[in-house]
Amino acid sequence: MTYMNAWWIRDIHGYFRPQTVVTEVLSGCAVIVRGQPRGGPPPERQINLSNIRAGALARRAVQGQPDTKDTPDEIAIIEHVRDGSMLRALLLPDYYLVTVMLSGIKCPTFKREADGSETPEPFAAEAKFFTESRLLQRDVQIILESCPNQVILGTILHPNGNITELLLKEGFARCVDWSMAVYTQGAEKLRAAERSAKERKVRIWKDYVAPTANLDQKDRQFVAKVMQVMNADAIVVKLNSGEYKTIHLSSIRPPRLEGEEKNKDKDKRFRPLYDIPYMFEAREFLRKKLIGKKVNVTVDYIRAATSAMETGGIPAFPERTCATVTIGGINIAEALVSKGLATVIRYRQDDDQRSSHYDELLAAEARAIKNGKGLHSKKEVPIHRVADISGETQKAKQFLPFLQRAGRSEAVVEYVFSGSRLKLYMPKETCLITFLLAGIECPRGSRNMPGGMQVAEPYSEEATIFTKELVLQREVEVEVESMDKAGNFIGWLHIEGVNLSVALVDNALSKVHFTAERSSYYKTLLSAEETARQSKEKLWANYEEKPKEEVAQLTEEKERVAKYRAVYVTEITDGLHFYAQDVETGTKLESLMESMRGEIAAQPPVEGSFAPRRGDFCIAKFGDGEWYRARVEKVESPAKVHVFYIDYGNREILSSTRLAALPPAFSTRTLPPQATEYTFAFIQVPQDEDARTDAVDSMVRDIQNTQCLLNVEYSGAVCPHVTLQFTDSKDDVGLGLVKEGLVMVDVRKEKHLQKMVTEYLNGQESAKSARLNIWRYGDFRDDDADEFGYRR
Repeated sequence: MTYMNAWWIRDIHGYFRPQTVVTEVLSGCAVIVRGQPRGGPPPERQINLSNIRAGALARRAVQGQPDTKDTPDEIAIIEHVRDGSMLRALLLPDYYLVTVMLSGIKCPTFKREADGSETPEPFAAEAKFFTESRLLQRDVQIILESCPNQVILGTILHPNGNITELLLKEGFARCVDWSMAVYTQGAEKLRAAERSAKERKVRIWKDYVAPTANLDQKDRQFVAKVMQVMNADAIVVKLNSGEYKTIHLSSIRPPRLEGEEKNKDKDKRFRPLYDIPYMFEAREFLRKKLIGKKVNVTVDYIRAATSAMETGGIPAFPERTCATVTIGGINIAEALVSKGLATVIRYRQDDDQRSSHYDELLAAEARAIKNGKGLHSKKEVPIHRVADISGETQKAKQFLPFLQRAGRSEAVVEYVFSGSRLKLYMPKETCLITFLLAGIECPRGSRNMPGGMQVAEPYSEEATIFTKELVLQREVEVEVESMDKAGNFIGWLHIEGVNLSVALVDNALSKVHFTAERSSYYKTLLSAEETARQSKEKLWANYEEKPKEEVAQLTEEKERVAKYRAVYVTEITDGLHFYAQDVETGTKLESLMESMRGEIAAQPPVEGSFAPRRGDFCIAKFGDGEWYRARVEKVESPAKVHVFYIDYGNREILSSTRLAALPPAFSTRTLPPQATEYTFAFIQVPQDEDARTDAVDSMVRDIQNTQCLLNVEYSGAVCPHVTLQFTDSKDDVGLGLVKEGLVMVDVRKEKHLQKMVTEYLNGQESAKSARLNIWRYGDFRDDDADEFGYRR
């Protein structure tokens, strides 16, 4: 059936009507005719032939009738065009009349009003005419592709081309995501046709503005180096200009908690990386693929900042640059989705801010769902039990021997606080630790202190950036030597054969610390420092070399300085450390305690009103019924709270009912904690538990709760090393322990301490000769002393 001219006919007035075109045959007695166009699409009218009645041409398919066809390809005749993308077709040779919606697109439609009239959307009539003029009453091939919700989706192929692509190219239609997935002729062709119409701004795209229209070409597409993986969908890159930029992967959403999972364990400290299922796997996938490598970035759109929150002027989310990131021709977002480690965001149909490879992302997600990958798996979600022992002094002490014996351990740098302070993830031990670089003195950055903001030291920012660029989120090896009193581990960090401490010194961003003298890296550090000093850059910019003679003279004149001061020993630990108060400030402490207890007696705290948290300062009721200042070290349960008495050095486990908030007038700003931790200089504590107990008992008997004289000899990783004298006799307490054979001598190599070391060694020899205590069986260190933890 084709277009044909109607006969010229005379109307009742004797005039001939103008020639019309038959556009559709409804039946043997009814046709649709089209008139002449006047400033738009031509008018149409149905004409029924008088005084005759013809049989129906076709029958509708019975709902629910099974399809007996072996192939989705059908030969059909287009009988009616409802709008540009909705048609009624007569399938041959069975004469089924079906309504077909074109897959992957949607044209403007005619909206039916309440009074029954139809209001066309912009370009709806033009789109309908475009389809009619090419397909109506034509023989075509229909590919039936899907039937969701009793709507038949298909593609109509005419000998002259594909009407779907043509509608898009001419700006009569837009792509539709929900039906694009079933399109069998290549979704990329439809996107390309739509993109062509947008670029030419034709018809429905006449007011179209591209998401990246305001960006220069160099900002739309560039090559950058990945410095950090922020999340499972965001990375930080370094541009060629040296600028850092955060890039979000377009159109994907990282793993997240939903439903009841959000409300579970509210009291537990939430750590998204480890607590959200598959977040850690997604981050690790990106880290291993991208860190330190150059990638191609194509910006797809800029997501504007969200509205400000009611409680503050900070936007809920800042402006985000969303882009497609590729490396070696692989779309990282698509790879992430295909492994089930991210999902694809669904958009409104009019939302054009999406990935330029959106269809590939949807296809990748469909494959992941079909194969049950990652988030779509029905298996139990992976659980990551990662212990964070940063700042946990007791846990760190228990963990220290394992790390020391392990030698070089594998780790991943999770965060860089400063040039020499990092947070590490230990994969074998599944824990997080704070790590300090040994042997160097790195400039400190600005930080909040009780007395106000501490100003950053020169080149602290440069040192932090240097460390970040070299090791952040890289796999490294660490050697742990010791730990400080805050539970931070101290040691050496190596990356690809480079010692980070040496690298910082070599780049004039750190200086060698005297604690490096006993290290095997001391000579390397000195050589690097000398090179940096000669360059006179950064930390050494104002360095002036002193004459060698003067240096030699100063070295010779340097001697041990003895400045003993009176202290009151309040507590002795099992490790032979002790806590002491300065006698000079003792009256201030007594006055503060008296005032605090008076205020507490006048306004007693409500029992159970204080909710303890680790690190909080509080007041605690000791066994004598009095209140003392304390710090919460650990909360096992409301009935078991570990506290440290900051003015006396002892520890206790109490119920939270015996704790209360510390009144502001008696805080540590008013009077700092009075108990200071010390350990004996020149002394090595026995490893044998019984021998150590004997030494501790002797100290408790001789000096606990007594006034002594104290002199700091040298600093240590955890606390200062001191010598202690009895007030009356001026006898050295540590030397007395050596002479009694209760401890051994720790030989120091500093020249100004050699006189003291010699005196201690002579005392040790006399104890060995007398076979006292640990020497009762002779010199036990002769048999593999290092193996048993002893050193000469």
